[in-house]
This record gives sequence, C-alpha cells and structure tokens, in this order.
Amino acid sequence: MRRLSDVLYAAYAKRVARQLGGAPVPRHVGVLVDGNRRWAKQRGAGTEEGHRAGADNILNLLAWCEEVGVELVTLWLLSTDNLNRPERELRPLLGIIENSVDSIAATMQWRVNPVGALDLLPAATAQRLKAAAERTREVDGMLVNVAVGYGGRREIADAVRSLLHEHATRGTSIEELAEVIDVEHIAEHLYTKGQPDPDLVIRTSGEQRLSGFLLWQSAHSEFYFCEAYWPDFRKVDFLRALRAYGERHRRFGS
Repeated sequence: MRRLSDVLYAAYAKRVARQLGGAPVPRHVGVLVDGNRRWAKQRGAGTEEGHRAGADNILNLLAWCEEVGVELVTLWLLSTDNLNRPERELRPLLGIIENSVDSIAATMQWRVNPVGALDLLPAATAQRLKAAAERTREVDGMLVNVAVGYGGRREIADAVRSLLHEHATRGTSIEELAEVIDVEHIAEHLYTKGQPDPDLVIRTSGEQRLSGFLLWQSAHSEFYFCEAYWPDFRKVDFLRALRAYGERHRRFGS
C-alpha cells in the first residue's frame, strides 16, 4: 500500500507539471550537483556515501530532462579546486564519477561529452571519460556534458591559449590578432564550442552563486537555486525550476 506522503507527492508533481502548460522548455540545462557532503553529514554518514547517493540521482535527472524535451545537459561533477582535496577523499570520488559516467553511457540513450581540463585528471580517469564518449559517439539522443576537472576561469584561459596557438601556426602576429580577435573567436575555443549556451542553470543545496560554472556561457542564462541537497533533488524540484524558467521574460542583457 502506498504511503500517504507518496500519494500527495505524486499529486503535487502532476499539478506542477500541468502548470507548465505550453511554457518554453530550456534547450540547454546546466546543473551544479551540490550538497553531497552536507547531505551525508546531516545523516551522520561518510562523505563517500554522500557522493554515491548523489551519483544515484543523475540518471533520474537525465530522464526528467529527456521527458520534457531538453536537448543538452551539462553536469558539473568535479571542479579543478576539488582536485586539491586529500587523496583519501579524491580517489574514491573519482571512482564514483567514473562509474557514474559509465552508467550514463551504458544506457545508450544519451551521448556523453567530457568537458574540462582532462590533462589535470589521473590518466585512468581521463581514459574512462574518453571511452564513455567514444562508446556513445553515434547515439542519437540528448547530449550530456560531464564537467570533470572543470573550472570556468581555467576554461577561458585554455580557450585563449588554444586561440593563440592556432594563430601562431598560421604565422599571425600578435598585432594582427589584436586587430581581429572578438567574442566569437574565443567562444570557438571553449570546451563547449559549437553548443548553445545554457538557457537555465540549476544549483542545489541552497548556495546562490555559480562558483565558476560556465562563466562565459551563462552570461544570459536564467538561474534557479534550490534548497534541497543534490541527493534529495526530486522530479518536483526539477519541475519547479522549469516553471520558474517559463514564467520569466528573458531579456538577454537588456
């Protein structure tokens, strides 16, 4: 027999879904999956358990996104700052991320695309991410950017570095490059080059900042901050984010 709370939750989720009506659906959703450690601490559990609980929720989110017609999801799973954490914490976390990305690929529903400074990751981790991308390269489904070893400032620096190297091989002088360089030139060298910028960025755990996530790409994004820790993020929370997005008038900087 279903618990009363489950019945009420299902009814409320349907109500929120109905409220979406014909509201616009974001083409690209970025998600900061934040709060795993605090979720674990709240329960007297270890950090690793929190990260595992968070990883278990990722496939749910991707299914919800696909259900409403989102075309692209970017998941921030590990920042460049987190690479400085103690080995005893970092190694298990990398293992959880590797397994989570493998799980996404194993569905063969979505195309995996690693974004980040893969050269900063352990070779084994980088190889697992690349292998998942290769396995799903021909999948005709939603694109899933997995941001691992990612930092917004690092991405912009890497983009400028790549741009300089490209023009150096062409024999372009610094003076000539300074005359022609613009926003589009840099955008063509980002980790997400060729992709639409995120329409909606969601952050869980109650924190109301980007922390460097998609700094360049989120210039005109709408933001939604959710109090729930990532492992507790439910479909109704996702639907609320979509509802809030649909109610906004996007001005694109004006």
